[in-house]
Amino acid sequence: MTPWQPLPHGRVTSAHRIPIASGRIEMLPATLTLIEVGTAKKGDVLGIARIAGIAGIMAAKKTSDLIPLCHPLALTRVAIEFEAASARQPGATGIFCAATVETVGPTGVEMEALTAVQVALLTIHDMCKAVDRGMSIHDVRVVEKHGGKSGSFVAGAAG
Repeated sequence: MTPWQPLPHGRVTSAHRIPIASGRIEMLPATLTLIEVGTAKKGDVLGIARIAGIAGIMAAKKTSDLIPLCHPLALTRVAIEFEAASARQPGATGIFCAATVETVGPTGVEMEALTAVQVALLTIHDMCKAVDRGMSIHDVRVVEKHGGKSGSFVAGAAG
């Protein structure tokens, strides 16, 4: 049996790395209205979105504890942003979340960005589940990455 272990990165040159991950949570229009006016059962959900942002930041920092074989890395910045999904997709009812993570290190922090988005959206789900059991999280992915040996990546860009 082969033992599992993180890949060594001792000889890799440190580089400034910035991935951006995003995702969205879909909900009923009535649920989004409750969020917008601050009358959800558990309280001010947009205020909680700030807490969800903090939860996302905490999750990014804990990624190596959650995902086997993921190296613990020093993060220099984690930023979480929310906006109405309709701002990006007309007619959508839900909330869009993006996480930007930065480090100067030997390996990328895409997993940290993805984890931050998931936990931020899960926090919103937790706040609204009493009024909307059908919420769903979608399209969580890395949408942009800069730095490191493989260079830049922008989802949907040609080439």
